[in-house]
Amino acid sequence: MPVDYEINANKYWNDFYKIHENGFFKDRHWLFTEFPELAPSQNQNHLKALLSENKGSEVPACRSSEDGSGLIIEAQHSCSSVSLGRKTQPPPVEENVTQKLRHLEICADEFPGSSATYRILEVGCGVGNTVFPILQTNNDPRLFVYCCDFSSTAVELVQTNSAYDPSRCFAFVHDLCDEDKSYPVPGDSLDVIILIFVLSAIIPDKMQNAINRLSRLLKPGGMMLLRDYGRYDMAQLRFKKGQCLSENFYVRGDGTRVYFFTQDELDALFTTAGLEKVQNLVDRRLQVNRGKQLTMYRVWIQCKYRKPLLSSTS
Repeated sequence: MPVDYEINANKYWNDFYKIHENGFFKDRHWLFTEFPELAPSQNQNHLKALLSENKGSEVPACRSSEDGSGLIIEAQHSCSSVSLGRKTQPPPVEENVTQKLRHLEICADEFPGSSATYRILEVGCGVGNTVFPILQTNNDPRLFVYCCDFSSTAVELVQTNSAYDPSRCFAFVHDLCDEDKSYPVPGDSLDVIILIFVLSAIIPDKMQNAINRLSRLLKPGGMMLLRDYGRYDMAQLRFKKGQCLSENFYVRGDGTRVYFFTQDELDALFTTAGLEKVQNLVDRRLQVNRGKQLTMYRVWIQCKYRKPLLSSTS
């Protein structure tokens, strides 16, 4: 039976969105409180704040000519001959030529949003409850948002939404667990990757490889933001015995699956992928539904993990 849910996972999620369309989830305007990295003002000061936190590292305190960009190639190269506390000789001519050729190769690689200076990817975007609030709140023309989902029905609902703007957003179908299918962006190109209640939907054995692949897409200094179900959340306690597929991994009545994490499990996933912890906390809330006279004890985990900045020796 668990094999069926894995093989037909796409069908179950497509059925879910065909039934609920865009009426099930609410737009996540809380995102900007929990994740200020997504807010407009944060984009302009992203690298500045990042470098101020790492004054003691080997990374030279340089930044690109455009506000809001990550560690782009020009900035890295202009600082490549600088080292903290000592003078160095300029790099050999051959090294300069190699660097310029490498930069031209990257610039020539056209991809959606290639001209943007701040790029956000949401994995598991559903019908756009995260993407559209970001686009509506942030009018920076240098921002580009990518979003993908396992369900082709969900992606179609995003693309047909009146708020969808192809010049600022690119929605595509993607299986987080498919190791043979690449993302439509090159490595080291994203500033932020968002995972909101999506990692819990995949089989635990495939989580590490999925995070590893996403980590490679982040720029040095880029952030991975996650919010997902915590161990002993109300939803976990309500599952009946027959709905448990494996330890802490369950199947809902509609065939979709969900895992309930501990902080240590998520920390191991991200650090194994080479990311550094910025935040890893449990959000416990007591929700009261007065209409149904229900008290619900919710447990969520919120994480922020950063890709290390390149050292001057790299």
